[in-house]
Amino acid sequence: MGVSQTGGTPASYSYILIRLLFRFVLSIFYGTISVEGTENIPSNGVPAIVIANHSNSLTDALMMVTTVPRHRRNWLRLTAKATQFGRRTFTSWLIESAGTVPIFRRKDYSEGEEVDNSHVMGKLMEALELGDAVLLFPEGGSRFHPGIAPLKTGVARLLSDVLSRNRNNPNFQIALQTCSVTYMHRQHFRSDVLVTYHKPIIFTPKSNPELLSPVDYDNIRALTAQMHEIISSGTFDSPSWDPIRVSKLAARIYVPLGTLMTLGDYVRVTRTFLRAFGASRKSDVDASSDKSMPSVHDLYGDLEVYQNELSRLGIKDDRVRRPLHRPIIFWRMAIRGGWATVLFALSLPGLVLWLPIFVTTFIAVHKYKKTGPIFDTYDEIAQYKLTYGFISGLIVYGACLLFTFPIAAFTLFAVPVIMWMALRWFEDGVASFRAFSALWRLFWVGKPTLEKLRKQREILYPRVIALALQLGLPEDPVAYFSESGGKQKGRVRQGSWSGSAKYFSLRRRRKRDWNETLRLYDVVDYPVDDSGSS
Repeated sequence: MGVSQTGGTPASYSYILIRLLFRFVLSIFYGTISVEGTENIPSNGVPAIVIANHSNSLTDALMMVTTVPRHRRNWLRLTAKATQFGRRTFTSWLIESAGTVPIFRRKDYSEGEEVDNSHVMGKLMEALELGDAVLLFPEGGSRFHPGIAPLKTGVARLLSDVLSRNRNNPNFQIALQTCSVTYMHRQHFRSDVLVTYHKPIIFTPKSNPELLSPVDYDNIRALTAQMHEIISSGTFDSPSWDPIRVSKLAARIYVPLGTLMTLGDYVRVTRTFLRAFGASRKSDVDASSDKSMPSVHDLYGDLEVYQNELSRLGIKDDRVRRPLHRPIIFWRMAIRGGWATVLFALSLPGLVLWLPIFVTTFIAVHKYKKTGPIFDTYDEIAQYKLTYGFISGLIVYGACLLFTFPIAAFTLFAVPVIMWMALRWFEDGVASFRAFSALWRLFWVGKPTLEKLRKQREILYPRVIALALQLGLPEDPVAYFSESGGKQKGRVRQGSWSGSAKYFSLRRRRKRDWNETLRLYDVVDYPVDDSGSS
């Protein structure tokens, strides 16, 4: 692969600081950040355009900066909307310190104002010719929506312009590195994230003459469509939240709760069902050639009814799959309640330090939510939580050092350890209390209702399995996913994650369900879009 003689621009000290700082901050905010395919990222000196879906505002850029290994890329040249620059805010300072290039979006300016990005594009082309990597979000803007917006053609046009400028250089190559980012619940504390780097597409003036100027715009559109398809292949892409909700239920019926599987495998299984349900809803016909099988569309409707009933009762499918007798329910409630009490008691001293951070962040986010509709504000909630949490956390840390100045050398290290241990105890305590609450609700459901749900599931299960096999999923998911994938398998740690602890891990919560968040209830529903759109 053609490598620039310069080996790429060295990262600035401010960029290195931001990368280290927010790797730490993101690892606290999100429970697990699982990264796949870093070996696909072109090495330093190879001109590369890195593109990804954009659903979480500035957090998306921070996620990319912190998950690209240093030995692969010195620096990701970032872009951001021009309205983020020149403000007296921490976010503005952060963006400018990272060497971010401003992009002028037409929708941010009045109809009569001129919007010219030619100078910006020139800077990006120069960076690429130096062997740098440029990060772009081709959707053109962030939004709280389950689907990927139609991609703008700017990335394809930039790639075409760079190839055209170097058409006489036989050794010039440029990589298009696609990435898919999947947030289980992007705005929720201690939820999980999957970042997948796909295999890059390599372009040269010789092998891609169709992209040299004067270029046929159909080729630009075709390349943009190809980008959309690759990014979509690694994440959830749906016209509304309901299909994702139903697909997660189908995935959980197919792969029982507690199965050892990586976050990546969980996302791919869910996405496989999502694509099948999406196709059936668009065409309203069964994609299966087996006409004796109930249609996928009908299965979707029956699963939705079943999930609605589970949500109404506040229980999981697993409790229908494996019903419990009342004495066992009482016994488990005692264990869960007792364990939650112990963990909450252990975490209480450290939670005193966390309290100002939680209160500050809650007030800031609560005020921000009132500034606009869900689709235009919820994508920035994580950004607000990260920003206000980080600033208030520094203040708390500084105050602890100030008030314990005589022993500051001790508190310098003790305060972070205490806060982390408190968070881990509290996180597992919330999970135990959530299980206690679910058992309490299960106790009051009643045998007739549970029997009705059990019969519904008995009808749904073979249909879900049949669809899974039809879609090419493994016949024995429990055995298959226990063996495949990497080390981070949620409930039980493997390889370097192994240890003697069976009920508690210092490093992270060993989840039975990748859908978990730091909530006293299971998050299975999504905010209703108050804009009136789907």
